[in-house]
Amino acid sequence: MSERAGETPDRTPGLTLVSGEGKPYRFDPGALCLELTTTGGPGAFARWEVLHEPSDLVTWAGLSRLPDGLDLTVSPGELERARTLRDAVLLLAADRAHGRPLRAPHLDVVNAAAAAPPLVARIGPDGTRSWAPGATGTQLLATVARDAVDLFTGPFADRIRECGAHNCHLLFVDTSRPGRRRWCAMEHCGNREKVRAHRARHAPTKP
Repeated sequence: MSERAGETPDRTPGLTLVSGEGKPYRFDPGALCLELTTTGGPGAFARWEVLHEPSDLVTWAGLSRLPDGLDLTVSPGELERARTLRDAVLLLAADRAHGRPLRAPHLDVVNAAAAAPPLVARIGPDGTRSWAPGATGTQLLATVARDAVDLFTGPFADRIRECGAHNCHLLFVDTSRPGRRRWCAMEHCGNREKVRAHRARHAPTKP
């Protein structure tokens, strides 16, 4: 995984991440729930944790593919549940990417979060879309969890991939028409792996 950076002003889907070498690159995982998995995770992924305070989840929501204007308040308990949901989604997506059965404890976490009322969108008098005021972390997590339900049960459930680079574990939905996306981002892992392959092909052979 990589560290998070700021979102670009054009609000196109996806996130700006920063590599271990400090180089920013664009990563679109293709789903809101998978955007949450870039914030850390269980086990070895804990080194990438960025959800330390409730305000960190508010910041993530503002950088996500959710529309702007969300008036969000997050409690410490909701932050803890966000990390639990994030970990469950990450492990489910990894299992799906590698053809493993989805595990019941992780499904239970997603289903419990999805059962709560989601964020509420509304239409303003001028015809523009906005959010109902006073959104809570629980509503945010319900929206993320419902997105996960749609992903894992929908037409792209078999298109969940893990980046093919040897040291990258970012997860994404391959929505390309041919279904042959291999990298989290061509400008990052794709180019890096091409350089590795080129060097391997041209390395001097040992006697």
